[in-house]
Parts: sequence; C-alpha cells; structure tokens
Amino acid sequence: MNRDFQGGGGYPRVPQRIHLPRGQVTFLFTDIEGSTRLAQMLGDGYRPVLHEHRRVLRAVLAAAGGVELFTEGDSYFFAFADATTAVGACASAQRALEAHAWPDPQAQPKVRMGLHTGLAQPHGGEYASPEVHRAARVAAAAHGGQILLSASTAEAAAQLPDQAWLLDLGLHRLRGFDGRERLFQLVAPELEQHFPRPRTDRTAPHNLPSPLTSFVGRHPERAELAELLSAHRLTTVVGAGGAGKSRLAVAVAHDLIESYPDGIWNLDIAGVTDPGLLAFTVATMLGLRPEPGRPVVETLVEHASTRRLMLLLDTCEAQVGAVAPLVARLLAGAPEVTVLATSREPLGIAGELVWRIPPLSLAPSAGGGVSDAVTLLAERTSAARGGRPVEPAELADLARVAARLDGLPLAIELAAARLRVLSGGELAARLHAELTAEESDPLRALDAGGPHSGAHARHATMQATVTWSYRTLPDDAARLLRWLSVFAGPVSLAGVEWLMDGDPLGPLTVLVDKSLVQAEPGAHGTTYRMLDPIRGYAARRLAAHDEEAAARDRHVAWALRALQAVGRGPDEQPVTLSLYSIDPLAAELRAALRWCGTGGSARSGLQISCGLDQWWRERGLAREGRLWLFRLYARLSETGEVVPDAELARAYHAHSGHAAVDGEFVEELRFSRRAESAGRRAGDPGLLARVLAGRSGALRDAGKPDDAEQACREVLAWATRYEVAPDALFAVCNLAELLWLRGALDEAATLLAASRQLEQLRPAERGRRTLDLLLGMVALRRGDLVAAHEHLTVALRSRMAYGFHGRACVAVKAMAARCVQGGDAMTAATLFGAAESTTVRLHCGPGIFAPFWTAQQEAARAALGDAVFDEAYARGAALSLGETASLALAVEHPDLALDSSRFAELPSGS
Repeated sequence: MNRDFQGGGGYPRVPQRIHLPRGQVTFLFTDIEGSTRLAQMLGDGYRPVLHEHRRVLRAVLAAAGGVELFTEGDSYFFAFADATTAVGACASAQRALEAHAWPDPQAQPKVRMGLHTGLAQPHGGEYASPEVHRAARVAAAAHGGQILLSASTAEAAAQLPDQAWLLDLGLHRLRGFDGRERLFQLVAPELEQHFPRPRTDRTAPHNLPSPLTSFVGRHPERAELAELLSAHRLTTVVGAGGAGKSRLAVAVAHDLIESYPDGIWNLDIAGVTDPGLLAFTVATMLGLRPEPGRPVVETLVEHASTRRLMLLLDTCEAQVGAVAPLVARLLAGAPEVTVLATSREPLGIAGELVWRIPPLSLAPSAGGGVSDAVTLLAERTSAARGGRPVEPAELADLARVAARLDGLPLAIELAAARLRVLSGGELAARLHAELTAEESDPLRALDAGGPHSGAHARHATMQATVTWSYRTLPDDAARLLRWLSVFAGPVSLAGVEWLMDGDPLGPLTVLVDKSLVQAEPGAHGTTYRMLDPIRGYAARRLAAHDEEAAARDRHVAWALRALQAVGRGPDEQPVTLSLYSIDPLAAELRAALRWCGTGGSARSGLQISCGLDQWWRERGLAREGRLWLFRLYARLSETGEVVPDAELARAYHAHSGHAAVDGEFVEELRFSRRAESAGRRAGDPGLLARVLAGRSGALRDAGKPDDAEQACREVLAWATRYEVAPDALFAVCNLAELLWLRGALDEAATLLAASRQLEQLRPAERGRRTLDLLLGMVALRRGDLVAAHEHLTVALRSRMAYGFHGRACVAVKAMAARCVQGGDAMTAATLFGAAESTTVRLHCGPGIFAPFWTAQQEAARAALGDAVFDEAYARGAALSLGETASLALAVEHPDLALDSSRFAELPSGS
C-alpha cells in the first residue's frame, strides 16, 4: 500500500495555474490492488501495463472534469467540484479498464477507488485538510474493481449513473479517525458486484460461535490448554468423536480473545467439501481475495505474516490431507499466528503438540460437589424431562451411570435421553447387569432388548460406541437405521413410512429405545432424529450394504412429494402457497438435490428446483438456486437422461428469474430464450404464457422498456386468445410497472383492477398480492393516501402471512413512502432503514421503484434533518423483518387522523 493511502506526509502541489475546486470538493483516490505482485509476475511487462492504466484513467477522469493532483506509482489523486460527476467518472473508468485490451487476462490491473466529499480550500496548489486523509482511508478500505463512497459523497451525488444504485455496507471504523463512517458500494451494470468485507478496523475480534447449551466443567483442561497455546504455535486437540473437542476448543478460544489483537477465526473444516478450496475458504474468512497469477495460499501467508491471530480449525479429520500442508505453510511464513486444531487424528506436522482430550472427570469437585460428568448428566437429564431438576437423592445413581459410561460426553447425552423414561436407579441397574455379562457392553442397557452379542467393556472411539448398539439390532431395525441416514434432519412417522414403504413402528421403537434415534414430541406430532455422528455411521453402513442408491432415490421421491404437498390442501385441491411450509423442508430438499446432482435423477432434481423457485428468491438464495440448476444440467449431460420439454421450460424459466434477482441480466435473457424455445416445443399454452410473460422482465432488465411493454401486450392478447389469461399474470404486473414508470397511472389502475380474478386463479402467486402492491403505488403517485394505505397494508399483511420476505421489503418501502406523504417522516426513516437492511441481507437488487424510494428518503431527510434521519434509519436497521412489518402495519389509517374529512362536523340541520 502506498504512503498516501497510509495518510502520511503531505500531498504534492500542482501548478497554481490549474484551477482547483473549492468549497464542497469530492476527492478520489485510486490504486492497483496487488500491484507489487503484478509487477513481480509481469517483470518488464509491468511498465507498459502501468502506463496504459494511467492513460485510461487519466483520459476518463480528466474528461469528466477531474483535476489531477498527483500520480505516484500506481496511485492517482483527483479532485472534483461535483460528486455526481465524480461517481459517474469512476464507473466509466472501471468499465474502460475492463474493456481495455490488456496483453493477458492475468495482466489486467484491478483498481480500487474511494470517494469522499467535504469542505476544503486549496492553498498554494495543494489541499491541507483532514477530508483528504478521510478519502484516502475510504480508498484503502476498497478491493480491486470496487468503488467505495463515504456517506457524504453518497448524499452529495444527486443522480447516479443509469441503472446504478448504492449498496449500504454499514458503519466502519477508518484508521486514525474517531467514530465510524458509513460506506457505500456503487453497484452498476458491467461492474463487479461481490467483494469481501471492507478493509477497515474490525469491531468484532472473532467469529466464534455462541453455544446453545451450557459448557460444563473441564476447568483444569481449559487452563492447561490455554497455557499450552501460549508456548506452542500448533496445538491439536485429539480424541474420539463425541469426546467434546469442539466445545472445549471454542471455550478456550473465548478465554483468549484479548490475547490476539487481530482476532480468533473459527472454521469448521467439515463444511469444506473440496480440499482444493480450503486455502480459499480461510482467505475469504479473513476478508482476502485471490490475486492474479498468485496461489491464494501465498496471499494468505503474506496477510498473516504481520498479524497476531489465532485460527481455530475444527474437525480437521474431514480434510486432514489438505489441512496439514496449509497449516505448515502458514506457520512457516507467519511467526505471530497460532493454530488450535481439533481432530480425531494428529495432523503430523513438525512442531505439532498433540493434546489428547480426557473424558469428563468422574472425581468429586474440590468442594465436595458432584463430578463434571455427573453435572453434565444432571443438566441434560433435567432438559430431557422438560426442565424438572434432578432430585438430590438421584445424584448417586447418576454417578454410577456416568462412571459406567467412562465419562464420554456423547454417551452421557444418549443416557440422558434414556432418563426421560427411566429413573437414574433403573438405568444404573441395567448398566450393572451388563457389567456382569460375559462380554460387557454398557450401552446395551439402553437398548430395547434383543440377542446379546458382546463386545469389550471399554471402547476408545465413538464409532465403536455406536457399533455396540448397532450389532444388537434385529435385521429390520438395522435396515431402518441405515435408511434413516438419508434424512438430513427430523422426520415424521409418515415420512418414515413412505421411506420404508410399510409400517416401521416396530423397528422404529427399537431404535428409539436404543437411543440411536431421538423421539421429539411436538405440537404437530412426534418427529424422529439421529445425532450427526450416528447418522454418519449409519450412512457408511448404508453404502457398505449397497443400499445407498435405492434409499436415496426413495428419499428424493419423498422430498418431491412433500414439496408438492405444500401447495395442496387435505382435499388435494390447490391452496395459496405459503413459503413457511417450505422452510422446514429446506435441509431435506438440499439433501435430495445433492443426490440428484451426483448419483440420482437430474430430472427429479429439476422438479424440486422448480418447486423451490419462489422460496429461493424470497429467502435471498437466488444464487444457490442457479448453482443447483447448473449442477443438474451437468448431470443431464453426463447421464443423457430424457427430460420433457415442458419440465425443461419450467426449469429455464426459474433460472431466468434467479439470474434477474442476482443481477446477472445477460444470463437472465439467455435462459428466458431457452425457456421460450422449450415451451414452444412442449405445446402447452399455459406454460408458454408464463414463459413469455417472464420475457418482458428480461427485456426490461436489459434496458429495453419499450420492447418490454410491447412484449407484455402481445402475451396478454395471446393468452386471452388461447384462454390461458391467468398464466399471463406476470405480464400484467410487468406492464403495470412500466405504465407506472412513464406516468400512465389511469391505464395502470384500470389494468390492475381488471386483473383481480386472474390473481385469484393463481394460488402459487396470490399470497404475494402483487396487484394490491401496484395499486398502492399508483395511489401514492396520485396522492390518494387512503387508497394507498389500504392497498399497501393488504399487500404487506399477506406477504408476511405467506412468507414472501423479499417482496415484503418492497411493501415496507411503499409504506414508508406513504408515511412521507402523510407527514410522518420519522416512521418513514425507520421503515426505510429496516427495509434496506433486510433487502441487503436477502441479496435483493434495488428493483424498478429504486428512484422513487430514493426521492422519498430524501424528502424524509429534508423534513427531519440529517442527524435525526440517520438515527431513525439506524434504529430501523436493527429491527427484524417481523418487527418491521408490525411497525408498518401499525401506521394510522389516514381516515383516523384528526384532520380527516370523515370526522368533519355535519352541516346544521343534517
């Protein structure tokens, strides 16, 4: 990083004949991200690249009226008299750099840009103002290809470039400045959109999880492990599955937060499915991006080389072959980095201290209290019994149980589940009976009975612990356990019956009695769940018995059936779709998709993807939806499976919608065309009407509103002719939005009012109440607050009731605009802050009404003043979506206001 971005020294003077802007000045700093690396990679070829970079930037920025103060190395410093011009110039400059014919794709410089606006007066051909240093700090926070704006620049930029919008990145602390600065990213067509968090001083020094249950005991172990970490740079906590390694490591890491000023960063290696992505995942966690022509591990090591931080790498056994070389390289190049690893086996690295986690202590505490193992068993037993505390008289029996289980935490958790139906004395007696058996198995006392086939009394691994129970299962119960491993989470009895194609109650009872499956009563019936270690064990057995394909295909069929059922009532007739009904199925549907994309039917996967169409977008998961579809297309190519054109059309149509939400408009149009081609081949008029209706949205997103409007009118006429008008509802909505944009409010209102019946005939969409939302927007433009309020509350209430969260944010913004027009700027500011916060979290774009929202926010800001507006906006950003909706729905109806004409006095004599 050059010295100007560090804020040191003065800024070189320019000749006094150059006119420098004064007053409200927008300062721009730029430099090349990873310039040192780029220079090393290109050698003598770097100078022409640097020269071309300078030429391109100077041409664009100077043409826009920017005054160049200096060029030093790969850095530029410009001043602009107008913030709007400066923002537009930056966007143009990034596009010019992207479009330039560089000698090699690896040679393209990635330029970061930072803008800040403030009062400044030039003296002697230079600026001596803290605003310049603030601008430099904003630029230092950016990544290559990114344009960051301070809050003052965002406010001063009265008009953004076409189709551009500002992404609120939240408050950040700029080094050397008190307080926190709100930073914005310019998002515009042809500009890269996705970056790591800004490079600013972090307020949170760790990402350690907050456990859901209490951490019991292990005080000596915590102290010992903390002391070892102070003397050894790599400490690996080794033990069997279920021994409590992860919980202990997280607890110790929490104790040491203050010892690592650059943070403690936790990564569960089990979540890294591709070993080749491990270094990239660690780098992303630390806010780093890959550099051109350079292995990401080198970028990671260079970043860590000057920092004092700890990495907590959990469940390393999942990728030990990838973890070991990465950790070795990192420790060799970063002398202040400490690694705390948990694993079922050592990493095998020189200098590694292997610390084997002991079982929970069975010795009474120093004060004469119960042991750690008994404390854990008592706490978990109380939870299993609905919160009823364990009676003191039962503690002695629990001590016998804990001792018989060797103090292994997972075995104790299983025993606590059994104590839901047994007393401590009864369970201890069963364990004692097993102790006298020829081949002792302490977990056998937790089983429902069955033939005794022994094992050694003590076992060192969790797999062996589960095997003790598994080998005593009758054949039907063992098969059920294996097949249940295909479920990702809890499942109802009906789901188990579907999977096994018969009555599973007998073997299921055996599994519950053995604590291999947890029975969890709930308001809607009992569900059945396996702990993850047991599920993994059962899945391995499933594959070993050559049953995986059959079981997973059956699970896919169940998942597809469950997904289709959410849109139908008890009489199998369509009902209004509620996305809340899909939420509990998400883990199962992902598991089904994973199998469809690797070893199962891609066609079934496409059917599931289409069923999740709206859910993905409304939950901020449009990108995930696209990735699953790409994976399924690849599976189709691999297997040659035949998929009917109608199903392909629906999949392509869904893909187009995901791409639109994700801002990939070229991809949106491409898949819209594919959907049309497949739809025409299918010969289904209703399907084709839905696909063609979606085309208008793609045209609009491509910047062709006239073509989009014409497409809407054509598809509506076509759908009417073929008597499939309800399937063209999306075209009605798109056309109404386009009419709203160009001010044709009467035509929009007439169109929407005439389409009420169409919405009622579309149960998959009617919960969105889009027509009410649009009628409310028309009323807002007309100044009719009564109609606007009524339509918008109907839309918002329905969208929240049926789980359309992304669309609920639009309704909240509309209610905020209604508050602005009704004179309640404070509530409007709060609602805007809340809606924008949720919109960012859900990865939703600005939408077609973005300029209108901006104008209404500015009106509220003008009414309240900056400080009050920002405070209300920040207060809203802290609200949940449910709290936000409640606030919006609590806005008083205009007819209830004191000055409403409805309460005017009647003329005398009336």
